[in-house]
Amino acid sequence: MVRCSKLIASMLPLFALTTQHALADDKQDFSSMQMQGVEQIEVKVDLDNAVKRLSKAVQFKTISNQDRNDFDEQAFNDYHEFIKQSYPLVHKTLKREIIGDPRPFSLLYTWKGKDPSLAPAIFMAHQDVVPIAEESRDQWLVEPFSGAIKDGYIWGRGVLDDKNQIHAILEATEMKIKQGFQPSRTIMFVFGHDEEVGGPEGAKSAADLLEKRGIKEIAFVIDESAPLTPGIFPGIRENTALIGIAQKGFISLELAINSVGGHSSQPPLESNIVALAKAVTKVEAAQFPYKLHDAVRYQYRFMGPELPKEQQAMYKAVAYGDNDNLTQLEKDFINAMAANQVTRSMIHTTTAVTMFNAGIKDNVLPPSATAVVNFRPMPGDTPEVIIEHVKNTIQDERITVQDISASTPATNVANPHGQGYKLLEKTIRQTWGNDLIVSPFFVMGGSDSKHFQARSFAPDVYTITGIQLESTKEFEGFHGVNERILIEEYGRSIGFFYTLIDNLEDL
Repeated sequence: MVRCSKLIASMLPLFALTTQHALADDKQDFSSMQMQGVEQIEVKVDLDNAVKRLSKAVQFKTISNQDRNDFDEQAFNDYHEFIKQSYPLVHKTLKREIIGDPRPFSLLYTWKGKDPSLAPAIFMAHQDVVPIAEESRDQWLVEPFSGAIKDGYIWGRGVLDDKNQIHAILEATEMKIKQGFQPSRTIMFVFGHDEEVGGPEGAKSAADLLEKRGIKEIAFVIDESAPLTPGIFPGIRENTALIGIAQKGFISLELAINSVGGHSSQPPLESNIVALAKAVTKVEAAQFPYKLHDAVRYQYRFMGPELPKEQQAMYKAVAYGDNDNLTQLEKDFINAMAANQVTRSMIHTTTAVTMFNAGIKDNVLPPSATAVVNFRPMPGDTPEVIIEHVKNTIQDERITVQDISASTPATNVANPHGQGYKLLEKTIRQTWGNDLIVSPFFVMGGSDSKHFQARSFAPDVYTITGIQLESTKEFEGFHGVNERILIEEYGRSIGFFYTLIDNLEDL
């Protein structure tokens, strides 16, 4: 699951910047982009039983460990059987497939539409959860996999990231089928089993499969991202719904040297460790340049008018700028973003040395050494571009460079002015009201949907976790301790997907 709370909180320095330059072209519209006059509706949900089902779902330890050999197949099989028993109408009506390569534990559901000429829609979520750090167990107020229902909350690992979304989708679908509803367009559910380690077995297999089956266009995709949270964006006190419209890519490169080892009493002029350390230092120093791109510009076109007036000239310049010809206001924006550890990642491909392995004994020169460097690419910086950048930077033929990840490029940018975005904003406001700010957002991390959004057949992928949090403090549950959601808000989440299914009829 995308971690955006620290990113957003860290933007505070940006909003302290004083703009001293002239306004952007006054003829350019910078009025509010917020949808007006949407009537809030209430969807009646059998909340007591829905809560019991989600509570039980949390008890299945569907953990994705970094060591992929440490995989509990029984936990996933048991969880699949529980889902099957819990939603009988879904499994009577929808086609269910278990997919994944090499391990088939992801779920693909197909709800056949009445009109086969309409491009399908896809709802995504993931079954897997991160493990519990042993040193944090005494900080949990409940047993992490208990699914405890306590103090108005459902507690446990995965209740927020991301089983709530799986079950809200299934609860809403069960309700719609019971009422005799059949969608006009086909709707598919993709529930991956390895999102927390990048989704190479599950979501990627789903995207490959649908492409192989000849699907040329997917009209609308929704996946998890940031929940609705008040005060999540500095300068805006109101409740805020951030809709991800693009995601950075992912690639990890192994740098390796294999040469002669020996005794430490007779070292060469340069050992393998020193040679590799020099290479890594060069890569770390050769940072990718800062640049603006469409996803950031869209974000500030929607968010900018809601931020403090004294900075709006800068945000307007960012919203309407030319990527190839930056104005001074845009340069001011970049300088402010680059001054912060987290916000700078929004405006360039990041480089992070994450692993270094060499040596087995203090008096032995190791014959080999390896290091891993992780990159999160911006649009345009493909894996091929990054590999070439690293090789040119190192300039050492002894060092080999190998892609060891299920690398993905930065995704396409979904259209925030299109019908899919408007449909999603309308559904958000129908569910949670009009007293909130809705804005597109450039996602620093990534979710399973990146395997769809990076391809031409899924141009409009939107990411948001359809649930309301009380405050930014609740973000601590993501991959942390005391993960929980409000029971009442889970009911609204079910209503959100119920309403979204209805609204897709108008897409």
